[in-house]
Amino acid sequence: MRGVTIGPIESLRHPDKGYGTRASARAMDEAKALGSTWISLTPFGRVWDLKPSGIDLTFEAPFEQNREDVLRAMHQAHARGLKVFLVPHLWVETGGWRALIDPGDDAAWARWAAAYRHFLLTWARVAAEGGAEMLSVGVELRSFVTTGRAALFYPILEEVRRVYPGLLTYSANWDDAEDTLIFGELDLVGINAFYPLADKDGAGRDELHAGGRRVAEGIERLAAAWGKPVVLTEIGYTTRKDPAVRPWEWPDGMKNVTIDEEAQALAYEAIIAPLLDSRACAGFFVWRYYADPDDVSQESEWGFSPRGKLAELVLRDAFTARWAADGPSFLGENLGRHRARTPGLLGWELSPPPAWHSSF
Repeated sequence: MRGVTIGPIESLRHPDKGYGTRASARAMDEAKALGSTWISLTPFGRVWDLKPSGIDLTFEAPFEQNREDVLRAMHQAHARGLKVFLVPHLWVETGGWRALIDPGDDAAWARWAAAYRHFLLTWARVAAEGGAEMLSVGVELRSFVTTGRAALFYPILEEVRRVYPGLLTYSANWDDAEDTLIFGELDLVGINAFYPLADKDGAGRDELHAGGRRVAEGIERLAAAWGKPVVLTEIGYTTRKDPAVRPWEWPDGMKNVTIDEEAQALAYEAIIAPLLDSRACAGFFVWRYYADPDDVSQESEWGFSPRGKLAELVLRDAFTARWAADGPSFLGENLGRHRARTPGLLGWELSPPPAWHSSF
């Protein structure tokens, strides 16, 4: 899964720029040109705070409009030969991280589970109608799926299976994936993989690559424990100095930022390179591009998007390389197409690698 997340631009203040528009079609074209084989779409539902009792399906634009927009975006992707991963997210209106949602006592949790069931089944039906090939049943719901409350989640998964025929995964946060209890009911282990690759600023290439190898080793262990492949449902780094130290930090609140494209590109290189050698890793989804590729209002200049930056070259290089998860190659496969001889090092090659070079 060579994936790119295409984030929504749902606000009514941005007409003709969101999912399903001509701008969105250009975003799909760019994803295809990058070498992507999948795109991820991320509709949102809204909760008020971390003690919710319900989920508002309307986010910026009314739900019915968002539903139709997402279906059109799926059609745009499929028309270009791209597979679709639908990832319904929760937005906490008053702030706070969705992983810390705690409605309260048993009765409150039962109400929350019913609300989440309605939210997820709604988007599962959209995924089925649009022919999405994979669906995430949740994003960073630590309090729900790493605790005894997971018992409330299993019946929801059974209902999702009845309305949606495609692959199911769940987007665990990188630091609680090992504690997530529901992976046994899913097809792939999913991780939002904002792993730190170093523990201090100023780390060099060797240290970051060592961090990437540690991440790959952990993924191998997790895949072995569950007996199924791992997909990194999000990976990403901001465009600033030392982005691999605390990669989860949101760019909007940062001040006095030093923009550093080389640091972003190096972080991508360090985490991707060992994944290409891993048969346990089914692929990853880059966080993120936007539904209008020309709209730069969605995040700061030092934000996550790799579009038009050095990091994009790393991604192009990796997406056109051979991965261990691709399976065995066949004679003449590489004739006549671009191929990265050294994944992650920005090197484009027309010819097959020499016999002594390891093949990816």
